[in-house]
Amino acid sequence: MKKIAYIEIDTHAEIAQAFMDIMKDSADFSVDYYFSKKIKDIVEENGETVFLSDSSMIMEQLKLKKYDLIIIGTVHRYFNTFHALVQKYNAAVIVHNINFSVASKGALMKSIFKGDLVYRLKLWWKEGLFYTSKTYRNAKSLLILDEELSSSTYKFLPLFYSEPIEKQENKGLVVVIPGGVSQKRRDYDRVFKTIQHLETGEKCEFIFLGKAKDDELKHLEKLSQKLPENVSIQYFSDRVSNIDFQKGMEKADVLWCPIQQKAEFFSREEIYGRTKMTGNLGDAIKYGKIAVFPKDYPSKLEFIIPEKENVLEQFKELKNTRFDFQENYNKKSVLKKLEDVLSGLISI
Repeated sequence: MKKIAYIEIDTHAEIAQAFMDIMKDSADFSVDYYFSKKIKDIVEENGETVFLSDSSMIMEQLKLKKYDLIIIGTVHRYFNTFHALVQKYNAAVIVHNINFSVASKGALMKSIFKGDLVYRLKLWWKEGLFYTSKTYRNAKSLLILDEELSSSTYKFLPLFYSEPIEKQENKGLVVVIPGGVSQKRRDYDRVFKTIQHLETGEKCEFIFLGKAKDDELKHLEKLSQKLPENVSIQYFSDRVSNIDFQKGMEKADVLWCPIQQKAEFFSREEIYGRTKMTGNLGDAIKYGKIAVFPKDYPSKLEFIIPEKENVLEQFKELKNTRFDFQENYNKKSVLKKLEDVLSGLISI
């Protein structure tokens, strides 16, 4: 049995959870997980071997065991630590922002003064910000979670699978907008305007399945007070629990994903579907839901539907549309593909 270490001491708890969920059925690989306290408090453990870690401990912890492969879930901090790690071990890094991963020293230097100055100076002085591109470049393998972004440089790591879920029969139309309610990454202004001006005789519920705060929370509070009688919204002012998220996703007739075409990471421009993956893709697969994306989002996947001008009528049509997620995304077949990829990474 091959031994893998999966490290997540930064951000992407949901990706770590996805890796845990699928790998617990593997008979060929044994995985040890190294999580920061923040990540460990979020993920749901089910008998896995999990060690509490941070940037000051991880190198010493890895010395205690021999691993065939080390997967680093996020390299958005602790660049000096991860640079030392990728030079010493057979390490693969999951890339979330391609343009950031190849940024030059000069570009990173300019970016320091364009955002949270104190935090970014800390990354420079204490965490080796200028090792960013070297860390990615010196890793044995670079991984990507969206197959349509894969290439000779970025190897597709299949993690997302669909569990068979019995479709709920809703009295009206239920549209779920998954993800944090922030104008930075999704066009919520357009969503609010669309809902506010809906004219329909059918009962419609819109669930904003992510934490809302600041201006977006104020908009939702105002919107909820002036909706037509048969239109309702549900939103959350606190972090959405795993249970509430699951309930909301299972209830959905269709997902609405109004992703901004462009986003920024460390003041570097990233483009969804080209240099950056959206988590909504994994959401749609996991819960077996058809998703409406902006028409300029580049995707050939059959369950990703370009948004039409009359989006309400589109939702109504899609409510009764079925896509067989089990054919391509059942757990057994995705796990087999994942194990093949992992075996290839070990043999490099």
